[in-house]
Amino acid sequence: MNPSVPAGDAPIPVSLLTGFLGSGKTTLLNHLIAQPEMKDTLVIINEFGEIGLDHLLVAHSQEDTVVEMSSGCLCCTIRGDLKKTLKDITWRFAEGGQRRFNRVVIETTGLASPVPILHTLMTDAFIASRYRLDGVIVTVDAVNGMSTLDNHVEAVQQAAVADRLLLTKTDLADAAGVEALQQRLRALNPTARQLQPQHGKISPAELLDAGLFKPGEKMPDVARWLNEEAFSEKEAHAHHHHGHDHHHHDHGHGHGHHHGHDDHAHEVNRHDDHIRAFCFSFDEPIDPVLFDEWLSLLVGFKGPNILRIKGILNLKGEDKPTVIHGVQHIFHPTVTLPEWPSEDRRSRIVFITRDIEQATIARSFDAFMQAQTIEREAREKQQSSPYGY
Repeated sequence: MNPSVPAGDAPIPVSLLTGFLGSGKTTLLNHLIAQPEMKDTLVIINEFGEIGLDHLLVAHSQEDTVVEMSSGCLCCTIRGDLKKTLKDITWRFAEGGQRRFNRVVIETTGLASPVPILHTLMTDAFIASRYRLDGVIVTVDAVNGMSTLDNHVEAVQQAAVADRLLLTKTDLADAAGVEALQQRLRALNPTARQLQPQHGKISPAELLDAGLFKPGEKMPDVARWLNEEAFSEKEAHAHHHHGHDHHHHDHGHGHGHHHGHDDHAHEVNRHDDHIRAFCFSFDEPIDPVLFDEWLSLLVGFKGPNILRIKGILNLKGEDKPTVIHGVQHIFHPTVTLPEWPSEDRRSRIVFITRDIEQATIARSFDAFMQAQTIEREAREKQQSSPYGY
């Protein structure tokens, strides 16, 4: 555990709620905040302009507003810097020396990618020692979702990094349109669980604890977190419906085009044609030094286009698994699990990228490992030679 974390205190889970304008974030939050499961939850609204929360739930002023709800929830409408707020709330919302919340939900502006906030949670030493990302929840308007994804790259990025994708307004959309949107989202982000709340109503249990760890559970749920099965389903779907390589296939957007060429071809105005999602697995233990050097080089050259990485590693010389989680070039401190969650001890890494093919990453890994092996063997040969060469 990070030494800056107070003894006995686990990092506070943070759920990030985002979604494009008009997709139903506020309606969803209005429902969630009234649920008893949200007791002792601090909600931070990091939004531009006026916030449309029900006046019975949150009172507004020009300054920071704190309201204790009848359910025991707390709300903080912020107008300033999120990093400062996350640092301040641990003492601003305390009573008798005890923190008055056990979870944080951040509702973000729908106008931008959530990546900068994810960076905030990972890069600041104080914040990273006291908070952990529980999951990214993204609302998608079932009526306007297709056109939003077509016209706004920010909406594509929101969907690509999500842990939960909530299709809203499905009662107003036709079934074929909803199915097409689901397929498109599944191609964008096969690991995210898709849900359909009705008028914002959904159980908090469906949204919270979306990360690696769950309160009260001894072992992390790695399989659920990585959701490797989604990639095999995606591959089967691609071959069954389109005959394309499973890393890129037509998404059924209703444009009437079906492309038979290879997966390097793109349509000009389809942002999500640039998004790739794939999972690597390694049967043999990985050299930790070489892996770190390779990953550092990869994110150094391709960082902005690596939207999300998460994985579990079997490192040489280590009996316990190591968990990695990164967004672009920023990585959360690695976590060593107390034991392997199952008999499966393969290293598994999920990538969600923009304009980076799986083959590119695979080639870079193979080339780097091969070069390092040749260099090591040459060094060992030189050391063993009586002449030093």
